[in-house]
Amino acid sequence: MGCEFGLTRRDFLSRALAGAGGLGLYARLSVAAGLHQGGPLAPRPGHLPPRAKRLVVFFFTGGMSHVDTFDYKPALRRDHGKDHGDKAKVKGSPFEFSRYGSSGKWVSDLLPNVAESVDDLCFIHSIYNESGGHSKATLSMHTGSVTLPMPSLGAWVGYGLGTENRNLPPFVVFAKVEPYNAHICWGSDFLPAHYRGLRIVPPEAIPNVKSPVESATRLELERLMLRDVNEEHLSAHPEDLNLRSRMTNFETAYGLMREAPEAFDLSGESDETLRLYGTDRGDRSSFGAQCLASRRLLERGVRVVELFDVGSHDNWDHHNDILKHRDLSRQLDRPLGAFLKDLKRRGLLDETLVVGMGEFGRTPWTDLTPEGRGHHAPAFTVFLAGGGVRPGFSYGATDEYGARIAENPVHVHDFHATILHLLGLDHTRLTYRYSGRDFRLTDLGGNVIKGILA
Repeated sequence: MGCEFGLTRRDFLSRALAGAGGLGLYARLSVAAGLHQGGPLAPRPGHLPPRAKRLVVFFFTGGMSHVDTFDYKPALRRDHGKDHGDKAKVKGSPFEFSRYGSSGKWVSDLLPNVAESVDDLCFIHSIYNESGGHSKATLSMHTGSVTLPMPSLGAWVGYGLGTENRNLPPFVVFAKVEPYNAHICWGSDFLPAHYRGLRIVPPEAIPNVKSPVESATRLELERLMLRDVNEEHLSAHPEDLNLRSRMTNFETAYGLMREAPEAFDLSGESDETLRLYGTDRGDRSSFGAQCLASRRLLERGVRVVELFDVGSHDNWDHHNDILKHRDLSRQLDRPLGAFLKDLKRRGLLDETLVVGMGEFGRTPWTDLTPEGRGHHAPAFTVFLAGGGVRPGFSYGATDEYGARIAENPVHVHDFHATILHLLGLDHTRLTYRYSGRDFRLTDLGGNVIKGILA
């Protein structure tokens, strides 16, 4: 927005500098600008003492099979080949399971590196979704709604807590390939647009992030002056939420020019850390590089980071051949395992809530071919780590086939309510009034899963 008082920005700058002894004005403008530093993205206290300060979500697009990863069901092998109905047959897992950690948790050989951290993980084996379709189920896991687009989990957290670093967005998303429902998964919908997730498309970090202005002093001076003019204009139009969002996004964009290049630069990481993630200093595309960059963003104050799969055009939707899980797990296992270990050794895990989830699991019986599995929303597995959850713990249970919930059912609203609770937010009080109604992430439902709290 330009100056509206008969002066161009160039005239305004030149007269102000001349009348205030050049850079002497900069200091005074900085003091004045400090009065406005709070803004809509300023950090805010939650409703209750938080167990975690930040959130990381790993989303396994397409539906990772729970009975082939974390929900060990020996009965499937025992009854492999038995008729299940509609030409389907019971299918035992083709992957080998072993016990890990002092908790003795059974994990398949798809994820041996992740399995090394089972004593830090909290599994929920009894979560269920209300749709077995990719689009609706993905929408539900991200927004709590299976019908209409609503603000995403990450947007709600940013709205509730703000960000610890105004120079970086509150919510960053790594998505090399668009998931089902694409930007709705990280959208803000009726929440102000500055809470929307910033999508990173590897290998590009953030395009056009470097400033075209040679003099940083001049750019800063102009930015501060324009902000004051914009604030004056906003005061005359307080009802214009889009105007506030545009101004906030301009501020964040300026901060990105200063801090984002360093945040995404892996050159300062040790050789040992790069080996741990399976990446190198020049890598900006692999899932290992994305996980390492995520850790660096968290260290610099980003509130929420979400990573979608491994960026492959394939996903976990294996109707014809569940052995294809092997290909994806090779790309996922080492970086995810490294991320968990790295957070813990740096003392970040206690204050970071890590969530691993997909839109649903997969059927314990065959689907299109004898080698494949179908969608399964009535019962599947998610996991959490850090941030106040019970480590080395499994909550809920499925029947001997992993088909139905046998103990402690957990609805998606319960899951979201618990995530917010761990971050210090009461899901019943985190509301936003829109179109005459108070909306919330958990709609009219949701109960905190107290059994998984440390």
